[in-house]
Amino acid sequence: MYFDSFAEFLRMGNHGLYVWVAYGSTLLVLLSAFFITRSMSRSVEANIRWAILSRQAEQASGAQTKQEDGSES
Repeated sequence: MYFDSFAEFLRMGNHGLYVWVAYGSTLLVLLSAFFITRSMSRSVEANIRWAILSRQAEQASGAQTKQEDGSES
């Protein structure tokens, strides 16, 4: 479609309000989905990191306890 001016482009033959609201709401939904997904992904990664570190700490303390028990006998 050809427009003579930028104002006509924005008006889009008196359908501009509908068109720009549709574009804006679509952009808002897509950006919201992106940021929510990214936030959830980071949260899951942090929980996994915490679980791995706590498991490693448990294993290290268990190994240390076994060494201490073995040295007393």
